[in-house]
Amino acid sequence: MQTRDKIIQIGDELIRKIGYNAFSFSDISKILQIKNASIHYHFPTKSMLVISIIQKHLYLLERFKKTVSDRTATDKMIQFLAVYAMGRSNSKISILGALANDYYTFDTPIQNELKLLMENTLNWLTETLKEGKTDGSFHYPMDHRTKATMIITNLLGAEKLARITFSHDFQEIKETILSELIK
Repeated sequence: MQTRDKIIQIGDELIRKIGYNAFSFSDISKILQIKNASIHYHFPTKSMLVISIIQKHLYLLERFKKTVSDRTATDKMIQFLAVYAMGRSNSKISILGALANDYYTFDTPIQNELKLLMENTLNWLTETLKEGKTDGSFHYPMDHRTKATMIITNLLGAEKLARITFSHDFQEIKETILSELIK
């Protein structure tokens, strides 16, 4: 793995574990045992690093969408929820959950990338819900996008809450999201 990719990986892990404002290039340099100047060579600013991290997640979302494209709506939803569950490993939360709180402190380029990631996620989820409702596997009374927003809100809130309460709280909310869709 190239140094640039390692920096992105460590930055991503730090954001998802301790938050954007709690880490610095110095933290990354200590972990990688390199000088801060090496990080600045690849990312002159923290904003540029965060944009690259969000772009990595956009890429991962696109890969996920291709991987599940031929599955049923229910299978897609199960896999989507599993991604959020896996993202919680080692006390981390999703990149959306980790960065949403700091949205207004970011400069415009980061805000734009974060909006793009959120919109792409919501659009895919909305289409998956619509597909499931059309084929009769999902049941809910509201507009598709509203339901998608409610699911994302529940996931982001649950992953944060489970840091304070019990990790099984996230699992229960995840299972409830699915069971309410397919009842």
